[in-house]
Amino acid sequence: MAVLIGKIATGEVEDERDEKLSSAAAEMGRAGGKRRAENMTPERRREIAQNAAAKRWSGRIDKK
Repeated sequence: MAVLIGKIATGEVEDERDEKLSSAAAEMGRAGGKRRAENMTPERRREIAQNAAAKRWSGRIDKK
């Protein structure tokens, strides 16, 4: 696998991944996320959003 990655990086071999596959997987993930949010209570969605915001801003250093 490492040799293949090296060959792809140097342009010796073309990367043959199927872009349709990753696109389909992304679409399914988005649909699942929407469905999950629809099944949650507004309070639970708010709790998750607050936790995400706290985590996102926890490492921030203010430069005033």
